[in-house]
Amino acid sequence: MRDYQDHFAHDSLPDISLQPDYIFDLPQFWQPEMLNCVERLLDDHIENGHGDAICLRTFERNWSYRDLYEKANQIAQVLVDDLGLQSGNRVLIRSANNPMMVACWFGILKAGGIVVATMPLLRAKELTTIIECAEISHVLCDVHLESEIDLVQSPFLKHICKYDGTGNSISELENLMLSKAKTFTNFHSKADSVALIGFTSGTTGLPKMTAHYHKDILNICEAFPQYALQPTPDDIFTGSPPIGFTFGLGGLVLFPMYFGASTFLIDKPSPDLLLEAIQNHKITVCFTAPTAWRIITTKVSDYNISSLRKCVSAGETLPLKVWQDWYDATGLKIIDGIGATEMLHIFISSNEGNMRPGATGLPVTGYEAKIIDTNGNELPSNEPGRLAVRGITGCKYLNRPEKQMEYVENGWNITGDIYKKDEDGYFWFIARGDDMIISSGYNIAAIEVESVLLTHDDILECAVVGLPDEERGMLVCAHVVLKEKSKASDEFSKAIQQWFKEVAAPYKYPRMIYFTEQLPKTETGKIQRFKLK
Repeated sequence: MRDYQDHFAHDSLPDISLQPDYIFDLPQFWQPEMLNCVERLLDDHIENGHGDAICLRTFERNWSYRDLYEKANQIAQVLVDDLGLQSGNRVLIRSANNPMMVACWFGILKAGGIVVATMPLLRAKELTTIIECAEISHVLCDVHLESEIDLVQSPFLKHICKYDGTGNSISELENLMLSKAKTFTNFHSKADSVALIGFTSGTTGLPKMTAHYHKDILNICEAFPQYALQPTPDDIFTGSPPIGFTFGLGGLVLFPMYFGASTFLIDKPSPDLLLEAIQNHKITVCFTAPTAWRIITTKVSDYNISSLRKCVSAGETLPLKVWQDWYDATGLKIIDGIGATEMLHIFISSNEGNMRPGATGLPVTGYEAKIIDTNGNELPSNEPGRLAVRGITGCKYLNRPEKQMEYVENGWNITGDIYKKDEDGYFWFIARGDDMIISSGYNIAAIEVESVLLTHDDILECAVVGLPDEERGMLVCAHVVLKEKSKASDEFSKAIQQWFKEVAAPYKYPRMIYFTEQLPKTETGKIQRFKLK
């Protein structure tokens, strides 16, 4: 049995007394003491005669499971032999979604490293913060994203090794791989060795690092996909979330590979490219955010999407209007889900058999949830409160005991969402804890106002925030993207306000409306409400 040579990650874990309770009641979540998750996700497919099956697809090329296996082995060899990687070192990946990024992800874990995958849009300042926080020694970077990483200066950083994610040229990493064997003896990690560090959305200030173990990676593959998707080796997955985001990692890498399926990667996914992929490459499962589902719905009639059988939405709550419009256009039901970087993936969701439009759903297999008040007492049905969850994964912030104590209370993970649970056990999203607007004594959830506005025939997108106001405490302020931008005017703003008062409680109406060309969003499709405030 070998432990990591570099103990940073394990020494930085929160004390066990600060960690949530974990629940492993079901046998599918029992893992052996020694475990490298790569073996179940990749190597076993080669041993089981599945090596020639297609694993990774793009518009330009396909890789088989054997192609990925051999490249990951060569990358592991480069990390150990040429770049001096010690087990437990953190390795940052800077890349769009492409096959080489996936090969790097597996190669790092094979070599005993810890993966820190990042979003392509991050800039040098944010990358520096991540490198300093996680004391990252190695970077594997796509040459098309090298300009920002080249600006980073950190005493922790020893090697930046570049590759061409398009596969059209030979860069440093590919050059080093040429002389390497296509086999590799994987590092003998433990089930509770840290495999990846995920940084929570928004890397302004000091970001929070969440650690997840090798067993966590395999266990989430037995949770949400089994519950909601029922994948088979014939499935082809695609989606828009970056693999650097745990929603994308699960939906585009872990879940398809756990079930021997394939995944279609798009480096710059747009609604049109997603639809083109679904039509031309017979995609069966698609992961994207509510904002993208809304736009895809307006374009879907131009494409043949008959191969699609499962549609998944996460990142932020799915408005009922978006769900209904997609269902009316396609006959397909979007599976909404709530996950968190702290929990690794989705823990409340629906499936074909139990879906209630507008509800997030029920706890997926492996998790339990409840609604609590500010003192931690469980609330009765239909009373809004804080969402608390626990199960097979949980929050493990590195080096942030004060944040750990905020997220974990009495063994439960407190997600920061306001929910209610109905008498049948379904969970309904009310607001993010910080998206509740208190105006003249009324509690107004931003999402409620948005949901009403989205039913207006002229509104394409909107985001609602509360702005400070001396008289009312806060004002409801709506930032609106119109389908026809030319309609924007003070008169039209007043018309929308009057319409709102007629279709919803008048006290919730937006007292300020700003017309805008587009809403600020993260790479994962989340609206950046803090920018609107």
